[in-house]
Amino acid sequence: MSLKQLVKSITPGFVIKKIHASRKAKEMAAFHKLSTEQLDSKNLIHENDVNLSEILNSKTIGEFWNQSKQEIDQFIIPDGTGGVNPGDRRALYYLLCHFKPKSVLEVGTHIGASTLHIASALFMSQVNHGLEVDFKTADIRDVNCKQNKPWLDYGTKYSPLEMITKFGYDSFTTFKAGMSLDLIKTTSETFDFIFLDGDHSGGTVYQEIPAALNILNPNGVILLHDFFPEMKPLWSNGSLVEGPYLATERLIQEGANIKVIPLGDLPWPTKLDTNITSLALLVRT
Repeated sequence: MSLKQLVKSITPGFVIKKIHASRKAKEMAAFHKLSTEQLDSKNLIHENDVNLSEILNSKTIGEFWNQSKQEIDQFIIPDGTGGVNPGDRRALYYLLCHFKPKSVLEVGTHIGASTLHIASALFMSQVNHGLEVDFKTADIRDVNCKQNKPWLDYGTKYSPLEMITKFGYDSFTTFKAGMSLDLIKTTSETFDFIFLDGDHSGGTVYQEIPAALNILNPNGVILLHDFFPEMKPLWSNGSLVEGPYLATERLIQEGANIKVIPLGDLPWPTKLDTNITSLALLVRT
């Protein structure tokens, strides 16, 4: 048990709720004070070019998945660590195999669960067929730090880099550390697919989306995590993350030519005995 987990376990529930309420109030105040962002969605994929049923029920991708899953399962990546759940990881894999992006940016590496699935999808659908790809994954901290070994705090035995290297995916994968907005705004690279799964506060996502659109290639894809439509819980535990919904709603109200398409119910289980996912595609209308 990490120090953070220990402190949480001995702290009274009402104290934790009070801390969360105070933090949320501060986030909301900061969110409403932000200056209006200018957004250009011309490079974003159009809603008419997205067929989720076709993507998620693809037999070809399913065959790729069955092969990749045998490799991925070797690591026994835990669930409930704050990252994407196993069902979401599979959905992410299917999206990558369908769109076949040559360049990918992931914001929010964490323990590398989604990272490994992205890399595996890129390998199976493209690299294995002689095509070149470039995958960048970023986190606020050094997720592969050999001194602190942050992955051990979440019950996984291997660092993201160790998992990626096991199958040779390190040949096209680069890890970066730093604030997401700084990395997005200062990079000279552009991407075909961007997965935003870092700081989920409304203020950060509100700034991340326009910045991500500036480095998106034509007909590019942006995927959001923890999107709760109408700010309503998706599962019986009542969990709710408000930031991504608040950010996109504000951008739309300010005139942005964008729309959010939640992936909704997947053809396979996700969490709490449901098939529901909080993944959502950002598209141009």
